Amino acid sequence: MKAVCLLSGGMDSSTLAYLARHDGYDILALHFTYGQRTQNKERECAMRIARRLNALEFLDVDLSYLVRVGGSSLTDRSLPVKSHEEAGEGIPETYVPFRNANLLAVATSFAEARKASAIYIGVQSSDYSGYPDCRPEFIEAFQQVISLGTRPDSGIILKTPFVKKNKTEILKTGMELGVPYEETWSCYQDEEAACGTCGSCHFRLEAFREIGMEDPIRYR
Repeated sequence: MKAVCLLSGGMDSSTLAYLARHDGYDILALHFTYGQRTQNKERECAMRIARRLNALEFLDVDLSYLVRVGGSSLTDRSLPVKSHEEAGEGIPETYVPFRNANLLAVATSFAEARKASAIYIGVQSSDYSGYPDCRPEFIEAFQQVISLGTRPDSGIILKTPFVKKNKTEILKTGMELGVPYEETWSCYQDEEAACGTCGSCHFRLEAFREIGMEDPIRYR
């Protein structure tokens, strides 16, 4: 069995890829570069995770048109990446408009071309309120798109094993699977040392605190 795994190099997607292997799939790693601030570090981490998993393939896709689209502090350097405390309620400025639809469209093409039977994406419960394209309803709708838009015999299933889990639960799963978190990266704005203040760093650090362990990556 083969599965396309969306692998950003972050904590959730790396755990996801390890889980896919645990589920019995050979991994087709799919990484995206879309002008995000930490794209070099993310690519490096994703490649390391893919190598550890003996991935059949590592496909790095350039979606840099998302920089020209704009509308997100991840891709527009004129917009600051706010700290978790500053972000407030609602959709955060780090939301890249309709990004997951772009990613899943490519993942579907990749899966169909390689005759993979599954696509793994690491959407999780704490993303619901801020990122509309992480909601279970969006995933269900995209599964319908996949079923309608691919060959009748493709049978591609969109798998979201973390959709009802929070960051701490995902981390616990990863510890059981032996995920090398020292080779992952979550920070939204820095590549040398994680900022420790953005939303992604906040939730990552919180998860490690809750399981009583120190995060192995370097922070400012």
